[in-house]
Amino acid sequence: MVRRQQGTVLTEPVTIARAGVLGSPIAHSLSPVLHRAAYRALGLDHWHYGAARVEEAGLAAHVAGLDASWRGLSLTMPLKEAAFDVANRVSDLARGTGSVNTLVRSREGWDADNTDVHGIVRALADAGLDSVRSAVILGSGATARSAVVALTRLGAERVTLMVRGAARPATVGQARAAGLRVEEVSMGTWPAHVELVISTAPPAATAALAPSLPDGGRVLLDVVYGGGATSLMTAAHDKGYAVVPGTEMLLHQAGEQVRLMTGEPAPLAAMRTALAAALADALADPTRSTTASAPRATERS
Repeated sequence: MVRRQQGTVLTEPVTIARAGVLGSPIAHSLSPVLHRAAYRALGLDHWHYGAARVEEAGLAAHVAGLDASWRGLSLTMPLKEAAFDVANRVSDLARGTGSVNTLVRSREGWDADNTDVHGIVRALADAGLDSVRSAVILGSGATARSAVVALTRLGAERVTLMVRGAARPATVGQARAAGLRVEEVSMGTWPAHVELVISTAPPAATAALAPSLPDGGRVLLDVVYGGGATSLMTAAHDKGYAVVPGTEMLLHQAGEQVRLMTGEPAPLAAMRTALAAALADALADPTRSTTASAPRATERS
């Protein structure tokens, strides 16, 4: 901003704003690609987005060491539950899911929120699914709880949790508290009728399920991304499902983070273009880290 005072031109310095993604592992993260594309499209040249590997035990110390230039943090595993301990305020959505993937700086400190639910709902809507009566969720961790809330927004009445061993009690309790009928089944035990499948499990854990995936389902969302189509995604495509890759959820949850952190509407078209280019580069050179050129999130202004 330029101001004139007594014939002198004064230039007001632009305050640097920083944000970044934390987690472990972190080299695969596409969050820097998405957020940087948003900043470019919005003309936010003073915003910078980095990445840092942070373990659960080190989250509190890391966040406490960030200076005032830090405006927001994206959180991936294993930090989505540990983040409650560093938050000064927690949104109802984050508390309801028991999962935090976003921290936004406020006057009180750090506000915790969850944009994974938004990402799931929007990704499914883009695939033509805006209502559902039942769904199968593979896994029962933090992302599965976000999927449960997304299902309630889509009008679901029943959820099947497919897990190895027993489902996490917090996830079962959350689903029942939301009014869903809950069934726990072992891996590969599919319901007679499958409408929607949301996989929150690693591809190695779901590959054996691909041959037994029932025919007649509508949509499969596999939240894991970065390695191309999983065996489960390929099987779903062959059986007539609309297949939604995890990058679609990532795009929309990142867009909501951009809005929360900057106050500006997310430029989804620009973010989608950057994401597609990064994915093409990653498939062409699997050894290339998507965050290799990202500044460390421990840097200070």
